[in-house]
Amino acid sequence: MPPTTGPVRPPDRARRPAHPRPGARPAGPHPAATAAGAASRRPVTGSVHSWDLSTGVDGPGTRFVAFLAGCPLSCLYCHNPDTWSLRRGTRTGADQVVAEAAKYRTFIRAAGGGATLSGGEPLLQPLFAGELLSRFKHGLGLHTALDTSGFVGARAPDSLLADTDLVLLDIKSWDRDTYRRVTGRELAPTLAFARRLADLGNEVWVRFVLVPGLTDAPDNIEGVAAFAASLGNVSRVDVLPFHKLGAAKWEALGKRFVLAGTPSPAPEQVAAARARFEAHGLYAV
Repeated sequence: MPPTTGPVRPPDRARRPAHPRPGARPAGPHPAATAAGAASRRPVTGSVHSWDLSTGVDGPGTRFVAFLAGCPLSCLYCHNPDTWSLRRGTRTGADQVVAEAAKYRTFIRAAGGGATLSGGEPLLQPLFAGELLSRFKHGLGLHTALDTSGFVGARAPDSLLADTDLVLLDIKSWDRDTYRRVTGRELAPTLAFARRLADLGNEVWVRFVLVPGLTDAPDNIEGVAAFAASLGNVSRVDVLPFHKLGAAKWEALGKRFVLAGTPSPAPEQVAAARARFEAHGLYAV
């Protein structure tokens, strides 16, 4: 959402905090943001961790990414554990987030990008997430993406998904015990959400983090691949090699990073995992 849940992105990317820096002039009305605001007059607010511009890791093209705070999972390899708590975010109005995205609208559209909600887990705040996706899509005319684990997908109304052009769905394991070990949660809600997306016709990119000794068992990868291929709406699979670039965040939060001794997968391991997805007719990168 990241969260990740989320996708593996270098933690040294500079992120803009959700609140203005001391002395900075608050974001004022922007013509595009004003148009977007016409679609809704409700003062919808939510807990926002940060926002950023990214290329290649949060959907197609250059994207404005809003990282919402709060996540019901506690993934062992999470590189953004600072987004887990809603209390670590800043209460922010949808107007402010949309106004920030509007500053980059022309550039983003020229670069074939859009706007992505990540986290944390955006669907932990479905009203706020739905408001942002609607205004990104209909107010700013941007391609929209939702980065989610799917664990609380039942909270997402069909209207929210109708305003989502692409879902980045993290399927962290096919083996139920491994999934529980990785996340502390059950796999079934994610699979149910994936099937719902297929029924609705939402385009999906599946994300799978390859962790040696944890998620790399051939049967585990095969299970994810077969399930993804059965859906009919998965246009891409991202096989993401495990890394430890977020370990310092765990330490700063006083948390033990239990995968500190786990190596990153070798290139041939990543290639073999991608080949297993491709054997099911899926495009894997």
